[in-house]
Amino acid sequence: MRHSKLRQIAAAGTLALIATIPLTACGDPSVSPRPAEAADNETVAAPSLTTDTTPSASNRAEKDVPGVARQPAGPGSTKTRTAKPNSPKPTATTPTRTCYGAVRHDLDLNNTVLDLVKSMCFHTGGVLRLQGIGPGLVTATPGSLVSQSYEGGVVDLRFVRPGTVSVTIPQDEQTYTITVVVVS
Repeated sequence: MRHSKLRQIAAAGTLALIATIPLTACGDPSVSPRPAEAADNETVAAPSLTTDTTPSASNRAEKDVPGVARQPAGPGSTKTRTAKPNSPKPTATTPTRTCYGAVRHDLDLNNTVLDLVKSMCFHTGGVLRLQGIGPGLVTATPGSLVSQSYEGGVVDLRFVRPGTVSVTIPQDEQTYTITVVVVS
């Protein structure tokens, strides 16, 4: 009998905990912003103005007597920040570059206009996969930065060291060069 009551209490407590966890996880964004949003959603506290409907005798004496300085607020006062004027965010004058990271990027040479692909960026370990080309046609220099393999019309170029690699691809009686920057 006693064990069944403990089980009922434990089950009720567990259900209450399960019911409150999703509610606490969905907090207001102003309470706990994500780091990327913290700078954008920073709120500035407006100075709080309190009005006193019944002025005290000391307040009247300070206002009426010229040359009497007001005492600074004590340690119990609240601190406020003044609002900064909104300034326009600077815009980049040059386009920002993106680096693929240590991932595989596929280029289907039958459906890609190689005139438009001039340069790429990968992190060390990234792979450029060229699909639809014959064996021995693709060259990558310097070879010390690249591990190259071919199988079934697909050339895989794995970038193993940081540096700049020139990938040469012959297609339609023309040779195209893609400059690949490899970062660590």
